[in-house]
Amino acid sequence: MRKSRAKRPELTPDPKFNDPLVTRFVNNLMYSGKKNTALEIFYDAMASIEEKIKEPGLDTWKKALTNVTPSVEVRSRRVGGATFQIPTEVRPDRKISLSIKWLIQYSRDRKDKSMAEKLAAEIIAAAKGEGAAVKKKEDVHKMAEANKAFSHFRV
Repeated sequence: MRKSRAKRPELTPDPKFNDPLVTRFVNNLMYSGKKNTALEIFYDAMASIEEKIKEPGLDTWKKALTNVTPSVEVRSRRVGGATFQIPTEVRPDRKISLSIKWLIQYSRDRKDKSMAEKLAAEIIAAAKGEGAAVKKKEDVHKMAEANKAFSHFRV
């Protein structure tokens, strides 16, 4: 018999917004254990968002995250000699992970001066339903829709 699954440690909320989801985002944003730098980038991005669109930065960021969150994805499965892309539902924890990773990835790919500006621009675009991260979500959904015929291979 297998042992029970490992418990995921509780994330401590960030100091400014007191939100564990912000801590999770900052942990993904961080390079080489530089958490203070990552926090500074995130807080600067929030301030920049508030300055640009005159709305609370945290609310805009949460709206952007929900706009980027996928509900289905395709997974490769080998059946016989062929590999099929099978659409599957995304686990709730993975939904958040994917949306955070996509926001950060496409922020880094932008052509702006600082990382805080890049992040702010991508968050604003995602909150409006535009931007590369939202396009990635739409592409994943289109791929799942196109491969709906293979959903009977699901495990």
